[in-house]
Amino acid sequence: MAVTSLPHMEQLRDIIAQLREHCPWTAQLTHEALTPYLIEEAQEVAEEIDAGITGEPLRKELGDILLQVALHAAISQERGEFDLDGVAEALCAKLIRRNPHVFEPHGALNPKEATVEEIDAAWDRIKAQEKAELD
Repeated sequence: MAVTSLPHMEQLRDIIAQLREHCPWTAQLTHEALTPYLIEEAQEVAEEIDAGITGEPLRKELGDILLQVALHAAISQERGEFDLDGVAEALCAKLIRRNPHVFEPHGALNPKEATVEEIDAAWDRIKAQEKAELD
């Protein structure tokens, strides 16, 4: 897989870091304080989609969700837990694991024929296995 530069993601990380350092309102945010905003932004995205609104309005609403993710990641980075790239890493690993009809376990592309029903069943099975491993 080719590595693509994401200059705006880097800029976003930098802006969040500067806000956390220099903006008293942003600096005081915690995971708990951000939770209502995360829920509100997710509801706004759902409302846009339900209304059939896409394009630029949806792009902006998705940006608000990304802001929430970036803020939570920044807080966790400050605590020495993980950063925004770590969030993406975990997501990439999950997508590879849960889509064995597209990827080999190590991530190599190897698409196989599968019905939507088979894909749903595999996703649910793998998700249940992951949950059982955590318990």
